[in-house]
Amino acid sequence: MTEKGKLFVFAAPSGAGKTTLVHAIVTKHPELRFSISYTTRKPRRNEANEVDYLFVSKEEFMRLRDAGEMLEYAEVFDNYYATSRSQVERHLADNRSVVLEIDWQGARQVRESMPDCVSVFILPPSIDELERRLRNRRTDSEEVIERRLRDAQSDMSHWREFDHVIINDDLDKAVLELEAVLQGRGEATSTKNRALRRKVLRIVRGD
Repeated sequence: MTEKGKLFVFAAPSGAGKTTLVHAIVTKHPELRFSISYTTRKPRRNEANEVDYLFVSKEEFMRLRDAGEMLEYAEVFDNYYATSRSQVERHLADNRSVVLEIDWQGARQVRESMPDCVSVFILPPSIDELERRLRNRRTDSEEVIERRLRDAQSDMSHWREFDHVIINDDLDKAVLELEAVLQGRGEATSTKNRALRRKVLRIVRGD
């Protein structure tokens, strides 16, 4: 890991495996601090408050936002999500590296507030694989799945805004690539890498 605490921002289209990848890296490196996001959506069956998210009402969310507690926030699928500014600043002050798991809109806001952050966009290996993963969740209706697929393809068009892109085809390989980024050795996944750019463009176009 880096000697000085840094802020790492991870974003991905729905179904790319971002949560699985982030949890794997945080489990492997417990010195990392995982910023728990606020959300106004209802918990899923396997989710716990203050573990997966900070579940709050829409009224409480707006009160926190107006008080300046949100480092970034966005409305996604009719629910609000946000990062706690005080939580991130507290970890960084303790010289701890912090991991944020947010969407591309939130990542853009964080880059504006904290330009020294390192941003990583996680992609599925293909659009077909993304659809398979979304369907295998068995938690969403056909209408929601189709909406998520449309939004995912729109989200994927923002990959150039990030410092790194990791294609989550094999979890173990993706974890190793992510570790390299955390250690400041992410040349292979840099969005300036021409070979990677060509590969990413094929995925985004659905080739």
